[in-house]
Amino acid sequence: MMPDFLLDGPPGAPTLLLAHGAGAAMDSPAMTALAAALAGAGLRVARFEFDYMASRRRGTGRKPPPRAEKVIPEYRAAVADLAAEGPVLIGGKSMGGRVASMIADELRAEGRVAGLVCLGYPFHPPAKPEQRRTAHLEHLATPALIFQGTRDPFGTRAEVAGYRLSERIELVWLEDGDHDLRPRKSVSGLTAADHLATVAARTAAFAAARA
Repeated sequence: MMPDFLLDGPPGAPTLLLAHGAGAAMDSPAMTALAAALAGAGLRVARFEFDYMASRRRGTGRKPPPRAEKVIPEYRAAVADLAAEGPVLIGGKSMGGRVASMIADELRAEGRVAGLVCLGYPFHPPAKPEQRRTAHLEHLATPALIFQGTRDPFGTRAEVAGYRLSERIELVWLEDGDHDLRPRKSVSGLTAADHLATVAARTAAFAAARA
């Protein structure tokens, strides 16, 4: 089934294809705010949903999130159906970013993508640091940005510091951010808007370098 895209930003600009996380739809407040910030920085943002989430919208059932490997074909189909102009980056929030990272090297070898952008990467399930999801990241050849909150329960700064990751990955740590990259203003003096501005500026520069 061809995905429906939500598009933000100027046509013809570098395009970032974004998939949602396991539990929130592509038009959730967090995804919408993210897309708006990225579009404001001059990117063309295309959001899409995996079928299990789209089925909830259609009212045809409330399917649980499948294993990341199961939706790889759907991500590949989204890349093919997007038919974007200019360079394409792929990525997503949490699970969506993980799925993109699993196929990034293959798509780059095919000349279909220029880079990877992950937001709140699920390095491990919460409270289960021994169950790492990093094996493929050790040898990633695709240029990548990973934005991570320093207190993300899916991978804190202290935990990730001990991981072996590809030198092609640039980790951008967002102070006091949680899994949705939101800081506590009372603790850090920062707001979610501050972190979104950082994400947008860094991603736009990353895309421009690969145009």
